[in-house]
Amino acid sequence: MKRSELNKNIREAIEFVENRGLCFPEFAKWGPEDWKILSEDQREIVDNMLGWDVSDFGGEFEKTGLLIFTFRNGNFHQKDKYPKPYAEKLLLVGDGQTLPYHFHWSKMEDIINRGGGDLEITVYNANEKEDFADTEVHLSMDGKKVTVPAGGKILLQPGQSVTLMPGQYHQWIGVPGTGPVMLFEVSTTNDDTLDNRFYSAKSRLPQIEEDEPAEFLIFNDYKNYVNL
Repeated sequence: MKRSELNKNIREAIEFVENRGLCFPEFAKWGPEDWKILSEDQREIVDNMLGWDVSDFGGEFEKTGLLIFTFRNGNFHQKDKYPKPYAEKLLLVGDGQTLPYHFHWSKMEDIINRGGGDLEITVYNANEKEDFADTEVHLSMDGKKVTVPAGGKILLQPGQSVTLMPGQYHQWIGVPGTGPVMLFEVSTTNDDTLDNRFYSAKSRLPQIEEDEPAEFLIFNDYKNYVNL
């Protein structure tokens, strides 16, 4: 992904979300110079990977990818220092954009459609070989127990949600023609460097081509700018 593309996507995301009444914390709009003067009492932002994140899986972001903002998170490695057992994220899905099949070994998550278009999710259980199991998938949707067959689909319209358990493969698409989707994820503590098992996709973290200066940072940039 080019830095110019990332800058543009984040600018457009801020406008899309704020037009729907959601306000970001101040670090969502920090530039590189702000991150360089981060103080020790703000270390939690860096340690717990708060802020912007993006995935393009080595391909065309508009077709396959995800733009993320993490508001809060705990820490797998420093539980005494950061005892928070939960995380909250904004997930922005484009019209027709997909997220490839994956599951989490540890994370339980609620995926909530907070507005915009519709989201279609396809689900499988993982078997002991981490392949697709030919078994029914048991879900909870807004407090209602739902069972779908292996490879079954569920639809989340604005206001609807689903709980996904560890070991449940899921793939989604922003239903074409319904517009971009503003999702929230409420989950147990999350570490995206350790707890994603993608079925066949390439690395989740992108390689950034620096074709223009960074306007915003993603968490994978912090090591190059933050001096703590």
